[in-house]
Amino acid sequence: MSTAVHRRDLRGTPCWIGYRPRTLEAGGRVPKAVRVSVQHDEKQDHVDRFAAVERELRKAAPHRLLDVVSAALRERFHVESVALRLADYGMTTLQMVSEIPIAEPVHVHDSPQGRAFGAQEPFVEKRTRPGPVTAHLPVTVRGDRLGVLTVTLPESGCSQSDLADMQQICEALGHEILVAERDTDLYLLARRATRLTLAAEMQWQLLPGRSVARPEFRLGAHLEPAYAIFGDNFDWSVSAHHLTLTVTNGMGKGMEAALLTNLVVNSLRNARRAGLDLPGQASLADQAVYTQHRGALHAAVLLLRFDLATGEVEAVDAGSPRMWRLRGRTVDPVHFEAQLPLGMFEETEYVAQRLRVEPGDRLLIGSDGVYDSASGAGELYGQRALARSLSAHRFLPSEQVPLAVLRDLRDHRGSAPLDDDALVVCLDWFGRHTSGGDASE
Repeated sequence: MSTAVHRRDLRGTPCWIGYRPRTLEAGGRVPKAVRVSVQHDEKQDHVDRFAAVERELRKAAPHRLLDVVSAALRERFHVESVALRLADYGMTTLQMVSEIPIAEPVHVHDSPQGRAFGAQEPFVEKRTRPGPVTAHLPVTVRGDRLGVLTVTLPESGCSQSDLADMQQICEALGHEILVAERDTDLYLLARRATRLTLAAEMQWQLLPGRSVARPEFRLGAHLEPAYAIFGDNFDWSVSAHHLTLTVTNGMGKGMEAALLTNLVVNSLRNARRAGLDLPGQASLADQAVYTQHRGALHAAVLLLRFDLATGEVEAVDAGSPRMWRLRGRTVDPVHFEAQLPLGMFEETEYVAQRLRVEPGDRLLIGSDGVYDSASGAGELYGQRALARSLSAHRFLPSEQVPLAVLRDLRDHRGSAPLDDDALVVCLDWFGRHTSGGDASE
């Protein structure tokens, strides 16, 4: 009579394989070497299955990514249905991804899908009777929250390990969506609750994302009005040793402001990629704007460069974006020496200032459309209300803070609509906790 050793099949269900009687230890136990070998095989099977899904996603046509994920989840977890929703530009609704609209959007703030999106962890809906289970899993890439994948599956297939495996597949899906957007409009169209203005289209295409996470920091940003922005913009780049963050406010309205901001952002990127230091980046962009507009148009920019190992920060304040710091329970404005906006005069020289951020610090950057926005009584948002908002939302993750601050701004203004772009960036600083080199993710 042969001995049976426990393994798992392709979808994780217990199965058995036989061993000859001489492999048993005294007392009928399976030898440790055999147990370790089986555990190694299980782990390798899991890695191989995930690698197979990744390969299929990479080979799939850009518009067929959800089909690949659906097939993999049905084969492994016996799921009954799969749906993908992406966050709209205003971050208020989750829009169904489909060639033909087949479902209404769901709200981010009061839906099961929104709960998974906000918490950034799987959420399983409670059931009142036996039957299939509905689970919602965030689709996120390096901290950039894209949307939520919803699956309906048997109760037996909804263990914590199953959810963790499905979450890993969601991350692979997110990576491929970002790549696929170069070749198809399917995912970009799904994000739209309404049509974008041409200026807004240009600005959204210019942005690096809406949030990013590294061991040393987490960063989130948002713009309003999302479907009609024109001059405000944020940009970031992360290397092994530094985070470079810029916030730009292009002069003017509509297309004029959008074109100016595009010139500034791409000039700063060109200078950064050429290896120029922060003042050099500002000077090159300043020359580009002045050459094009001869001082008739200019752009206000705040440039920041963080040393990931030490928390040392270089800053060039060339205009109106301002910064506040939450340290502990205290909110303080961070004052820089004001320098000329980019493009106002020919060959302006810029100087970097220095400060240090400490682990636990939260930085908030706002454009003039935020801090100069007035209430019905004439009080500017930046006088007291912005600091109260930053303090009140100190327990929210950084990627949710910009939206919360902008909601408070709308309450501050009452019924009056925004009369300028409003941009908020929030950075949580953790610092590097490993010795030397880059912190691993």
